[in-house]
Amino acid sequence: MTTVNKRKKPKAGTAPKRHRLLPDEREKQIVLGAIRFFAEVGFDGQTRELAKRLGITQPLLFRYFPTKQDLVDRVYKEIYLNRWNPEWQDWIEDRSTPVAVRLKRFYTEYYPTIVNHDWMRIFFQAGMRNVGFNQRYLRLVRERILLVLCGEVRHECGLPSVATVPVSPAELELYWGLHGSIVYDGIRQYIYGTAVPPEPTAVTNAKIDIFMAGLKPAVARLIKRQAGDGE
Repeated sequence: MTTVNKRKKPKAGTAPKRHRLLPDEREKQIVLGAIRFFAEVGFDGQTRELAKRLGITQPLLFRYFPTKQDLVDRVYKEIYLNRWNPEWQDWIEDRSTPVAVRLKRFYTEYYPTIVNHDWMRIFFQAGMRNVGFNQRYLRLVRERILLVLCGEVRHECGLPSVATVPVSPAELELYWGLHGSIVYDGIRQYIYGTAVPPEPTAVTNAKIDIFMAGLKPAVARLIKRQAGDGE
């Protein structure tokens, strides 16, 4: 008689054996899962629910990130700091090309960095819960891009240097206006759920052309006011 080998069935209530990840793999799994989780439910989401979604225990999650704030800080580093290209400031300062060309180069790369689901959703969830992402990140944009741009525009237009006449809040606001108009594409798509330009690079370049066309006289007036000479 031929005997047939039968596989042993797991006992009822016994969970299948899980594949154990290496520490670096597990940490990456937690961080990527946290990004998706916070983008979806916001920062009021509980670590217990996050652990459940990841298929791990809450104590295991806390082994990698002892507090929720530690995990939040790691999310900030992953989605904002790690995606920041330090060469962007070098591009803005490159006087071998006109400022408009530098701006187009910068925003061509910056646009896809920020106009995506996780970046936008996390940023606005953080803003609504005062997590602190926004202030840190916008300070980065202000210091490494916009204030640098103020000096480069003045140089190209033959206006007084920033060292001679400091940048006023009103002058800086001009650059925030351009920056905000480009970021708004992401807000429309991932916050409001509406359509964005089918050719974002062409639209962004047009915004820069319009901005640069009226910038010199506007900056000149603001510098004159800042210097105390009146209108």
